[in-house]
Amino acid sequence: MKELLDVLSGVPWWAWIIIALTLVALRDIFFQRRHTISHNFPIVGHLRYLLESIGPEMRQYFVANNREELPFNRIERGWIYASAKNENNYEGFGTDRDIYAHQHIFINNAMMPYKLEHHHPNALDKTFIPCAKVMGAYHKRKRPYRPASIINVSAMSFGSLSAKAIDSLNKGVKIAGAYHNTGEGGLSPYHSNGGDVVFHFGTGYFGVRSEDGGFSMEKMVTLVENNPFIRAIEVKLSQGAKPGKGGVLPGKKITKEIAEIRGVEIGKTVLSPPNHKAFSNVPELVDFVERIAEATGLPVGIKAAIGKLEQWEELAELMEKENRGPDFITIDGGEGGTGAAPPSFADHVSLPWIYGFSDIYKLFQKRNLTDRIVFIGSGKLGFPAKAAMAFAMGVDCINVAREAMMSIGCIQAQICHTNRCPAGVATQSKWLQNGINVPLKSERLAQYFKTFRKELIEITHAAGYEHPCQFNMNDIEMNVDDHNLTKDFDQTFKYEKTPVAFKGMQHLKDCAYLGGVKT
Repeated sequence: MKELLDVLSGVPWWAWIIIALTLVALRDIFFQRRHTISHNFPIVGHLRYLLESIGPEMRQYFVANNREELPFNRIERGWIYASAKNENNYEGFGTDRDIYAHQHIFINNAMMPYKLEHHHPNALDKTFIPCAKVMGAYHKRKRPYRPASIINVSAMSFGSLSAKAIDSLNKGVKIAGAYHNTGEGGLSPYHSNGGDVVFHFGTGYFGVRSEDGGFSMEKMVTLVENNPFIRAIEVKLSQGAKPGKGGVLPGKKITKEIAEIRGVEIGKTVLSPPNHKAFSNVPELVDFVERIAEATGLPVGIKAAIGKLEQWEELAELMEKENRGPDFITIDGGEGGTGAAPPSFADHVSLPWIYGFSDIYKLFQKRNLTDRIVFIGSGKLGFPAKAAMAFAMGVDCINVAREAMMSIGCIQAQICHTNRCPAGVATQSKWLQNGINVPLKSERLAQYFKTFRKELIEITHAAGYEHPCQFNMNDIEMNVDDHNLTKDFDQTFKYEKTPVAFKGMQHLKDCAYLGGVKT
């Protein structure tokens, strides 16, 4: 043995490299048959796979310009990061955006901005913007809810996101006075830090799941009674990433804790069905919504990505005739989100938010239903100018998902579905999660929301209004072609937004339902 060790120790370092490369070459040529490139070009072929694997990162950091990347470019991500850290998020020397590009939007400012009096709520708190409508007020639910913030955390479940990420988001919304949508993974301990919660469920009924995999009203009632911070309930019909396709949670992401919360097996991939067991048509959906609202006393809404409109027309007709139905409707954009999906779905199934929302709003407006519904927009709206556009179209609140993730550290690695998220946000790896400082990240989520609301209210005042709900379609213009460079939104989308009843910020501040009815 000593002689062998002496021989090995006498081999120079460069010889070991040659030996290792020779072994790799022999393996490539004689033993592996899966990859043609590495078989035909041993050793060198591996370089191709390495470069391909880091290609997105190379393009993101060294090749793409500041406005080029998707889904969020460097300027957008930089604004979120700076806003979350309360750093300087201004730009100098003018915009570098092509303001003549197709679909670029312009907000029409007033000659005389809205003037704040010294006693005005926004003079005291520059970030105060509650929702102008009350969820459940029209249908006289027992516990109506006026969201205290017009920007809130969208549906992202524990399981898809890590425990520390959910913890940060929930503690952040408590600081910011916003609400936190649970996503369809059920209510976890990490959603229970005191922030307002909208309980969301889909076809898997996680958290309110019966033994046969259907919906349990008994579990729903118990959940609401035991968790008074749940302010509303949302039924997911479909989502922007993959409408018409059930959710998928890979088995490697399912820990013992997640399995217990969802009522599924540890380590086994969960495939939610595309259809609900609790209802199969529009009248049954309305009955289902009303039963939940009656049993829990909470406002109940639905969430969907938009495609065909026939069943939506049926819903609007039924709501008009029977004075029943959802208290709020969340419209998700086909741009996708945190949910992983096949490219065929992510790229082509369902309409982008701006088209889907305008179709739905017009449909309910035609039947004079807009006053009774709180419309929530969800689809890359986490920027003040885009939010102003959405409010002009008829939105009452917006939900953000990926923008909220970025505020707590997401770097847009786009590997959420692999359990290898380097920022610890979309992974169940304890090691990767350890990088998340929950107190710090919760403050950053809250600061992003506060900065967002501050800039949105400043844009609102610049347009001559007190609250974003007062924006109308004539306040926004869009580049449409070369001959008629811009059109007002009412000409582009062929409708006028119904004015929202608004009595002033002080009226909202004094509302008994602001932040929900306390039990």
